[in-house]
This record gives sequence, C-alpha cells and structure tokens, in this order.
Amino acid sequence: MASKFGLAGGIPERRVRPIWDAVDSRQYKAALKLCTGLLAKHPTSPYALALKALTLERMGKPDEALSVCLNAKELLYKDNIFHFDDLTLSTLQIVFQRLDRLDLATSCYEYACTKYPSNLELMMGLFNCYVREYSYVKQQQTAIKMYKTVGEERFLLWAICSIQLQVYFSSGGEKLLALAEALLKKHINSHSLHEPEALALYISILEQQAKYDAALEILSGDLGSLMGREEDKLRLQGRLLAQARNYVAASEIYQKVLESCICCMLEHDVNLPKPSTGEHTYSSCSVDSTLSIKTCLSEDLVESRLTKALSFVQTLQGNNSSDCVRGPHLANIEIERLRRLNGNPNDSKLIEALVKYFHRFGHLSCSASDVEIYLHMLSSNEITELLDAISGSFDAESVSVNTLGLTITIFKVQELLGTLFTKSTAELQDIAKRLVETFYKNLPLSNELDPQESMYGEELLSMASNILVQLYWRTRSFGYLLEAILVLEFGLTVRKYVWQYKIMLVHLYSYMGVLPLAHKWYLTLEVKNILLESVLHHILPQMLNSPFLQQAADLAKDYLKFMDDHLKESADLTCLAYRHRTYSKVIEFVQFKDRLQNSRQYFSVRSDSMILHLKQKAESLEEVDSILENASHGARLVELSKEDNIRHLTFNEDLQARPWWTPTSSVNYLSEPFDESATPESYRAKSCKHKSDEKDGSKLKDAERKSLVPRLVYLSTHGCASFLKDSEPNGSCSDSTVGEMKTLLERYARSIGYSIDDALSIVLGMSSGKKAVKDFAPDIVSWMSFAVFINAWNLSSHESVIPGTDRSSPNSWQIVDNLVKSCIEEQLTDANRMLTSPGNNVPLLVRMITEPMSWHLLAIQSCLRALAPQGKKKKKGGPSDQPNIPQLQAIQSSVRSMIDTLQSVHTWLSDQMKPEEQGLDILLSYVQGTSTEGPGQISRILDASAAVANSEIGGRIGQSLESWSSAGVMRRIVGAEHETLAELKKICDSKLKLLKSESASLSTVLH
Repeated sequence: MASKFGLAGGIPERRVRPIWDAVDSRQYKAALKLCTGLLAKHPTSPYALALKALTLERMGKPDEALSVCLNAKELLYKDNIFHFDDLTLSTLQIVFQRLDRLDLATSCYEYACTKYPSNLELMMGLFNCYVREYSYVKQQQTAIKMYKTVGEERFLLWAICSIQLQVYFSSGGEKLLALAEALLKKHINSHSLHEPEALALYISILEQQAKYDAALEILSGDLGSLMGREEDKLRLQGRLLAQARNYVAASEIYQKVLESCICCMLEHDVNLPKPSTGEHTYSSCSVDSTLSIKTCLSEDLVESRLTKALSFVQTLQGNNSSDCVRGPHLANIEIERLRRLNGNPNDSKLIEALVKYFHRFGHLSCSASDVEIYLHMLSSNEITELLDAISGSFDAESVSVNTLGLTITIFKVQELLGTLFTKSTAELQDIAKRLVETFYKNLPLSNELDPQESMYGEELLSMASNILVQLYWRTRSFGYLLEAILVLEFGLTVRKYVWQYKIMLVHLYSYMGVLPLAHKWYLTLEVKNILLESVLHHILPQMLNSPFLQQAADLAKDYLKFMDDHLKESADLTCLAYRHRTYSKVIEFVQFKDRLQNSRQYFSVRSDSMILHLKQKAESLEEVDSILENASHGARLVELSKEDNIRHLTFNEDLQARPWWTPTSSVNYLSEPFDESATPESYRAKSCKHKSDEKDGSKLKDAERKSLVPRLVYLSTHGCASFLKDSEPNGSCSDSTVGEMKTLLERYARSIGYSIDDALSIVLGMSSGKKAVKDFAPDIVSWMSFAVFINAWNLSSHESVIPGTDRSSPNSWQIVDNLVKSCIEEQLTDANRMLTSPGNNVPLLVRMITEPMSWHLLAIQSCLRALAPQGKKKKKGGPSDQPNIPQLQAIQSSVRSMIDTLQSVHTWLSDQMKPEEQGLDILLSYVQGTSTEGPGQISRILDASAAVANSEIGGRIGQSLESWSSAGVMRRIVGAEHETLAELKKICDSKLKLLKSESASLSTVLH
C-alpha cells in the first residue's frame, strides 16, 4: 500500500509528521496552516483533507470538519484514486467518530473492502467500525472472511467473540453457540489452539451450553497445558465440577487449590446466584437470606461432611500463622453456623469460634464487618458474652494501635447489631463522649503519618456522630445535631481527606437546608469518572430541589459529559481488547457499556438537566424555545421513557455508603418520628426494603414523569399561542398536537397513580378547597404542574376538557391560580425558622416556584407573544378593538395572582434573613449548656482538646487544630442559610419583575 516506501497516505511522511506533532501538542492554528500548505501541493489528496478535517474538529469547528470529511470521502469514491490506504481511512474514522457519524466511516471502509477485497488492513478497519457500531452479526461475518483469507487463529476467535455477543444481547442467539463450537473443533483438528485466551473462550462456549463434562475433558487433555498456572487450572476444574453437580470431586479440587495457595479467593468460582444486572448488593440486607440451609441430605451425613471440612480448615490454620490470612478462621465460623442450622441451636461452638476470631483479628478494622452475618444469629446472652470476651482481652487504658483497633471493634459490633438503639439517652451520650475522648487520646499515634494516610481511629468520630444523630432523632434536641456536625468538622480539621466524614456532612447539611456547605464538601471529594455514576446520588437530588440552579446544572453537566464521552469511546476499549487478544475483556467491556447505557440515573439526569435549563431561562420564552429546539422539543426524552426502555434500566448507585438515617435519596428517618417500640431487626428490615424499592416502583415513575415535562412545556407554550388567535384562520392547535398532549397527560397522571379523569377531579377538588392539599403532599409539585398543563391543554383544544367550563371560560386559569396560591400559602403557614428547623419545607417551596410557576409563566408569555405579532404595528384603540377580552382578563387575573403569591414568599424570605450575629447567637445557645446532661458536652470537649493540642500532641496534628473553632463552624452555617434564602429571593425577584412587566402590558391593552 501507499504507506510503504516512506509515504503516508500517498504523501511523503516528512511533510505529514509536522502536522501530527502540532495536533498532538494542541497547536491547532499551526497545524491548520501546515494543512493548507499541504493541500496547495496535493489538492486532490484525501489524506491531506482528512488531516485538515481532524484539525478543524479539534479547533471546535464540527460543521467545517464534516464538510471537509465529505469532500475527502467523495475523492475516495472516485475510480481514479490511487492512494487508498488504511491510514487515510483511519484518520477519517477518528473525525467521523468524534462527530458522531460512525455510519460514514463504516461506509468508507465498506467501499474500500469492496475495491480491495483481499486487503487485511482494510478488513480489520472495517471490523473495528462494526465493533464501534455494536453490529455483532457483521463483526462475525467480517472476522470469518479474514479467517478464510489468512487462516489466523485470532480472526476465528474474533468471530467466536462476536457470536457470544449475539448470544448475550440478541434474542435467539443461543442457537449460534453450536456453530461457534463447531468452528473451534474444526480449527483444533487442523491447527490446535495456541493461546490461553483461546482455551478460555472454548471452555466458556461449552459452559454456556452446559457441556461441563466436555469442558473437563478438554481441560484434562493436551489443551489444558495452555493454562499458565496450575492453580488457575484447578480452580476452573473445580468450577466445572460444581456446575456439573459433582460436589465431592469439586471439593477435592478446591482442597488442592487451598493447600497450594492459601490466599486464593474461591468465591468467584462457586457461581453463587447474582443479580442479573450486576447491580450493587448489600450485605446487611442479605443476612436473613443466608441464615438458612436447604439440603436433601440427612442430618448425620451433613454432620459428617462438616466434620471433615472442619478438620481440613483446622489443618490450614495450623499451617499458616499469618495475621493477614483470615480465610480459614472465617471458614471455621461458617462451618459452626451450618452446624447450628443443621439442628444444634444451642451449640456453643459458634460463639467460641467468634471469640477466637476476635482475639486474633479483632484489632483489624474489617473484623466486625467480616462476621456481620454471624453476629445476627446470636442470642442476647451470647452477644453479651462476646462483648465481654473482647473487652477482657486487652487493657483499654493503654495507648497502642492494637488496643485502639479492639476498642473500635467493640463499638462496631454494637453498631452492627443495633444494640445502641436499646440504650438510654444518658448511656448513648456517655458512649459518644467516650468515643471522642478516645479519638483525641490516640491522636499521637498518627502524628508521624503522611497527611494523606488514614489516621488510626478515624472510625471513632463517625460512630460518635452517628450516635449524636440518633440522640437528635430521639429527643428532637437541635443541639445534638449541631454536635454531630462539629465532631465531623473537627475530624476534617485534623485530616481533610476522610471521605466518610465528608459524605456524612453532605447529608447533615442537606437535611439542615444549608446546601452551600453540603455542595462544598461534596466538591472536595473530587468525584470523577465512573465514581460519578455510583456517588452522585449523595448530592444531586438535594441540589435539584434547591435554589442553586446553576450549581445543580453543573453537576448534571459533568455527569452527562462523562457518560456521553464514555459511551462514545467505550468501543475503543473493545477494539483494544480484540487487538491484544484478551477476549474475556471484550465481553466485559461490552456488558459494562450496556449497563451504563441503561443506567436509571443516566436516564433521569438527562431529564433533570433539561428541566434545570428550562427553570433557569423561564423568564425568557425565546431562550426556552431555543433550548427545546436543540433538544428535539423533548421528543427524544419521551421516546426513551417508553415502558420497554424503562423496564431494562439498571441501578448502579452505591447506597451502602449512605448514612444509616438516609438509606436512599428519597428516605430520611430524621423526618419521621422516633418509634420507641421498634427493634434493631425491624429498622434493618425497613432499610433493606427502602433500598430494594429504590430500584423500581416510585423512583421509576418519577423518572418517567420528569421525562415528559420538557415535551409538555413545549406543547403547552405552542398550544397557548393559539389561545388568542381564534379570530384568525387556523388559530387553534392541530388535532395531532392536542391528541399528543392528551396522551402525555394520561401517562403523567398514571405516573402519580391515577387515571386522567380522577387526576382532573382531584385538581378541581384541591383548587376549590374541597380536597385537602396535605392529602396529596408527597407529589404536590407534580399535581401543581399537572394543573398547569391541563390549563394549556384546555386552551389549545377546540372544546373544553374541564368539566363545567367551556373553552373560552376563564375558569381554567382560576384553577391554576387557586391551586398554586393555596399550596404555597400552606407551606408559608407551616414554615418555621429555617436555621433551627432541620428538614424544613424550603426545598418544597423552591420546587413550587421554579417548576409549576415557571411552566405557568411560560404559558402566559406565550399567550402575550401571540397578542402582538412581530412585524405588525399595533393599532390604537380601546378595549372594543381588541379580540378575546374575557381571555385577556383571565390572563391578567392570573398574572396578578402570581404576583401576590410571589410577594408573600418574598416577604417571608425577608423575615427569615436575620442579622448574622443574631443567627450565630441562636446556634451557639444550643451547644453552650453547662449541664452534665443534654447537648453541649461534646462541644466543650472539642474546644478544650483543640486548645491544648499543640502542647499535648504537637507536630502536624497540633498545628492543624490551632485553627479549630466551634463558633467558626456555626458562622459558616449561618452564612450558608443566608446564601440559600438570598438565592431563592433572587429567583422570586426575577419572576416578579417579568410578571409586573406583563401586567403593565395587559393593562395597556385592556384600557
């Protein structure tokens, strides 16, 4: 090809290399200048055009880049073109991929392969194009063609991988497994296999067909020698034997593995049932499901096999005395658990095994979580015995790493078992105090550590904060909540890298309503890349309900950018896996991409991002029109929200990292009354149910409902535009638009749980005062938006859709006005001082103002824009010269109602915004008590410790605590509250300004 003999795309490489160097160093203007000079000498060179297109795309000029690429493509298709090489095509492919036009790149390669059917480079390029398009059938066909052309093993394996992908992602693809097996058998008979990955692929094909004996036979034959490590071969044999239900032989194989490699992990070989989507599972929620044993064997046979297993495990323990190897000791506990379930409920061996485990490994931070499922099997007497045994195994007064570890383990065991729920308020307060004092006492142990290394005893402050939150929940004493925050802030003053403290603070500050501080601590986590998918739920739901629209939009933008970029470029990883012959990674990469593409959070945030933009620009109808136009007027989101798509959504959020009081983004126990009669088991079951419900049910309905909003806003604004045009020909909306609105509103009503007729009846009842707004509180914002869209539908329809009204009746406007006014007035009536009322209704008030009121404001703007067509001079005259006087009066009445409502909110916000010093004094009064009971003790300990830290501890930690001040933390809380109220006030001011302007315009028209 032309790339030989020092040519690149038919051009001497010395002329091309400076362009690539300039592009790689981001000197795009210099690169473009070089491309222009190159094209002057080679005006018909597709490669030169491809380089120019690449440069233009990097400069942010996609339209120009696409135009140049299309010119290069036309030149390639000419019969007289000579330099038709892979370098030119691959450069075009890079540009087309970045422009999201993979179809054009594929067509270029298809044409090239037609022209040069035996060229391996071009066929490989075409194969990569099909990989990027996820066209598995065409991948298979191209790979088979390459295999037939050169007979290389790798191309056959590419075809086998493509078949496996069809099996995973296509219906009926299972029939192709026999074809894959036949192709491999034929190749083995003639050429054998030469790569370990090839053997693994063959075994997986047989496994998928449940041909375990055949797979074992191959593994035991000559091909088995391809496995590099004997342990890997044994593990694979053990897995196949277990799948074939030959458990005796499988156990013998696994014994050999453990004898040769005690650190080998076997859990992945046993093929325990896993969720089909690969979603997060939660150990605490699976406890009850694991506490059972189902077998058809007799008790004596089970006991004999468990005794044999115990003997083997004890041998392993004797052969390895390392404190790093916990597996044999955990196996001992598991065997005793099975014995107890097999009919020995009073057997003391389980508690003995646990005591031995804690004596040996109790100083490790993972020791309590290692045995969590076994702890829940213990009786109350056994729990007491276990805690006493651990406590008696060390001197709690000494200062050492092991002593500190054992102290933490005792508290962790109590926390996992929920025994803290059963203790009195005084006992809990004493425990929290001891935890903080123990943390401070052991700080010298961490003085020599690097600031980015984990400190010894970090968990103590997390546990103390958890206890203080529980005390607040029980007593509703606000001081405890402030002390929970102070403890975490103190810990971050000592070491600013503890992510657990930051996540807890994000949720505590969110609950208090001071979102600026929550947002600040979230940003310090520096969440990037794939962590955005599993961690964003800690902050985004709260920010979406806050007045900080720009910050919320930035969070959504960063997340969507990562997801879009990853989904666009993930196929490159798959191509790389094919090239390096790691075929297991091919399947893994494609499955991971599919899981992310179907992410529920990804689906939801796309709607959230669009709604945020609409909320930000709601005072400018022209900007809203532009936003909707760039997003296909919301039609794409509606398409994605169809039932078939929603059913396949995956749940990837890591809920296990959330604090105990908010197991999901929609649940917060602190907003509920404390149940004195509840048991630890009932709270654990409740949390597990919430986590399970988060994956489906109401969350999916919420996501579906949000996806309909942008389209409904678009249809509403265009429907209302026809409201004042009845006197003109074709003034009303088309039947298709009205019909689409009805369909979407039916779906919207179903997402709230009602038919459209029932939902309409409820809206009318709430608007007239016949139904209490509180009865529909959980979805009240959705009900208000529904009323706004019903009004727009009524205006755009040829006939009234509201019972008891006609199309020209002002009643549809009054329904919205009355509902909005009553809902917001109720929130203002119930509202307390935001600073001292955690869990307040400010987020709900924000949503009412920024969502339904914004949609209603857009409808008003749309009506008034239709009143004064562009390019026509208004006629002078009185009201009698204007059309649709009743409708104009209805709009004016609605505008005045919105103004009155917003002014009442504005007044409330002004009353809330007290001087900073006054707010600081109020907060400090909650934690400055001198009593030995109630809040204030922890705060005093923190301040006293910080005051003497430099002399008692010294070093880096002592210096860091010099800046500590409880009053400083309180001052930041007051400032964040003021910032939140000011931002909401700013939103109200913006809407009031527009409404007053519209009111003045209407007054001019009507008078």
